Amino acid sequence: MTSRFVAKMEDVLEVYRRPYDPRRPQVCFDEKAKELQGDARAPLPAGPGRPERRDHEYERGGMANLVVFCEPLRGWRRVAATEDRTAATVARELRRLVDEDYPDAERVVLVCDNVNTHGPWSLYDAFPPEEAARIAARLEWHHTPEHGSWLNVAEIELSLLSRQCLKRRIPDRETLEREVGAWVAERNRVGAPVTWRFTTADARIKLRRLYPVTTNLAEHSVLR
Repeated sequence: MTSRFVAKMEDVLEVYRRPYDPRRPQVCFDEKAKELQGDARAPLPAGPGRPERRDHEYERGGMANLVVFCEPLRGWRRVAATEDRTAATVARELRRLVDEDYPDAERVVLVCDNVNTHGPWSLYDAFPPEEAARIAARLEWHHTPEHGSWLNVAEIELSLLSRQCLKRRIPDRETLEREVGAWVAERNRVGAPVTWRFTTADARIKLRRLYPVTTNLAEHSVLR
C-alpha cells in the first residue's frame, strides 16, 4: 500500500507545481457535515462584566452538508449548503462548477479525496449519459491517497470555515446558507490565495520512510 500512497501523493504534488492557468484552473473539492442546533431557551444577553449565557440544552435541527470548492492560486472559493451528500448532490455541484463557475475553462483540474461519490461515475448516476459525458470531459481528476487528506487544500478552507463561522449553534439550513455565504463573500473579497510549499522533492526526503525499498535492477544485473 505504500507504493499506492506515494504514487497518489506525488501526482497531487505535481499538480500543485503547475503555474496558474485560467484555461485549466486547479480546484480542490471536499465536503463536511454540519449538525444543526437551535437554542432550547433564549440566551441571556451580555451585560457589564458578564458575557452572553446560553443553556447547555439545544434543539436538534437535523444535519446539513457543506460542499467546498476552492482555487488556491486565485484565492477563490464557493461553499454550497446541501441537504445530503449523495452522488446526485455531488453531480449537481460539479455541473455548476463547470457551467457557472468556470464556463470558459478548457478543463477544470480537480483535486479531491477518495469518498465513493467523488468521481465521474456520480455524473452517470445523476444525468443522462450524454450530459454526464459532457461534464466529465471538462474535468481532470486527481485523488489524494487514502489517509492523505492533508494533501487537499480544501481541508484548509474547511478548517478556517469551522473556526471562523461554524463554531456555534446554527438552527437551520437557511441560517447556515446565509452565514456561510457571508463568510465566503468576505474571503473572496479579501482574496486569500493559498501558497502550497511542500513539494515532491520535500516528500522524498521528509517522508522517505513511506517509500518502498526497491532494488536497482541495472546495478543488480551488472553484479550478476
